[in-house]
Amino acid sequence: MPQVPQTFFDALAVRTWCGLALAALGRAREEIDAINVYPVADGDTGTNLYLTVESACAAVEAAFAGHEAGPGAHGASGTPTLADAARAMAHGALIGARGNSGTILAQLLRGMAQVLAADADDGSAHTDGPGLYLALRHAADAARQAVAHPVEGTVLTVASAAADAAAGTRGDCGTVARAAYEGASAALAATPGQLAVLERAGVVDAGGRGLVAVLGALVETFTGETPGGAAGAARVRVPARFDAPEAPPSDGPAECVDDASGPAFEVIYLLEAEDAAVARLRERLDRLGDSLVVVGGDGLWNVHVHVDDAGAAVEAGVEAGRPYRIRITHFAVGDVHTGGAGRPPRERVQRAVVAVVPGVGLAGLYGEAGATTVLARPGEPPASGELVEAVRRAHAREVVLLPNDADLRHTAAAAAEQARTEGIRVALIPTRSAVQGIAALAVHEPERRFDEDVVAMTSAAGATRYAELAVAERQSWTMAGICQTGDVLGLIDGDVAVIGSDVTATAEAVLDRMLQAGGEMVTLVLGDEAPESIAAHLEARVREGYLAVDTVVYRGGRQGALLLIGVE
Repeated sequence: MPQVPQTFFDALAVRTWCGLALAALGRAREEIDAINVYPVADGDTGTNLYLTVESACAAVEAAFAGHEAGPGAHGASGTPTLADAARAMAHGALIGARGNSGTILAQLLRGMAQVLAADADDGSAHTDGPGLYLALRHAADAARQAVAHPVEGTVLTVASAAADAAAGTRGDCGTVARAAYEGASAALAATPGQLAVLERAGVVDAGGRGLVAVLGALVETFTGETPGGAAGAARVRVPARFDAPEAPPSDGPAECVDDASGPAFEVIYLLEAEDAAVARLRERLDRLGDSLVVVGGDGLWNVHVHVDDAGAAVEAGVEAGRPYRIRITHFAVGDVHTGGAGRPPRERVQRAVVAVVPGVGLAGLYGEAGATTVLARPGEPPASGELVEAVRRAHAREVVLLPNDADLRHTAAAAAEQARTEGIRVALIPTRSAVQGIAALAVHEPERRFDEDVVAMTSAAGATRYAELAVAERQSWTMAGICQTGDVLGLIDGDVAVIGSDVTATAEAVLDRMLQAGGEMVTLVLGDEAPESIAAHLEARVREGYLAVDTVVYRGGRQGALLLIGVE
């Protein structure tokens, strides 16, 4: 990464800034995580900002690599234009945005990119100090508009202060960047006086702290100097009392000082949708929850909201367009809208469960049971990096990982190995279906020894036979014979066991085969495309034909399979 100070804001400056910002957030990540108390004290703002900028960096590097592969095609140097680099940065941040602050940062970068790209489209290869100010101003305004209910004392305040400070500056990009940095630093120091939860916890706003680090990298890009040493550094650094907070009173544990009845889930997804549909989506999500941030444009959006009904939030996205890369996080008790009273926010919990689930309904079910979920859309299995991120979000010393898919076993093993290098104790239970995961989660007891808990969960999963119903997409040979396109396939333990033409009749045949070997509990998970009457029919079949066998039914939503069946 080039370290020579940049005179103008051009494509190389975009690349340099992204690299320096990533390094700055890497150094500050743990500190920012530690002071994260608003809007939710979930201790991951620094990590979310880092991952957001990491995605922006990757996109910019890809843009440079694409141009360097064919020198001369885009100018004598073979480098991207300012417009190309700025748009790559914004797009990378948008698709990789994590959490509330990461989503807002993505909109800030998008706002800047819109001004920088406009300058480049007018024929300029770079922009100057006044152009940088306009980019900062547009970024702050765009971020504020993306938040349903802006709150002062947050990253929005810090961004506005940066633009305000740059407004009266005359000079080159370095001068403007330094003014913005100093204005943001002063605003950051004032955030505890604007938000009571920050003042009670004795911290500055975590998202604002991250933005100051990003602006410090902007200064370094144009001057070659890292802000520090002078008054600016004192304003950026968290005061000493934040590093070593006073202990809570000795007459009992510190109590949460805020309302802990806030939404239970954080829902984030990318959405392909038209502007009009997104406007309606904003209104619907605003009624469902809070901390609503919708950023993006040109048909691609990043949606972030805190809700009690995670399924409803995702279904709203389905009605608006095509949601994907869906992430649903269940806030642990004490994380939701809480702040520590003179103590560090959110220490790691002892144990957590991370599970891959195939449908929105199951994501809600697992979330209610306390699991951190990763939603796997049909044909879009999660990568190991997504599982590692989920393990980090669980914020626990010990994690039980449930892949719930035989094809994900190696991916999950790679994620577990990566998490172990970060000091997290991870046990991988090789669940091959979401119904096995349900069985494992049902016996999960965080209070017992880790090894004992893992053994019990593994035993419960292993004792659960699983099946699913799907529709054949093409003619093919199976263990049960040749199937035709459109046939209903009943798979037991991963192999086709029944081929039929009617969904309910095929499901009944599959269930009968499974119960011939015995069982005490039948779990049915209905997909959106399953017949409405199938649950009642199968429940009646079990009740009439198999004494002492109980049945439980869940709605899985868009899970790929028509029906999942578990027998334990």
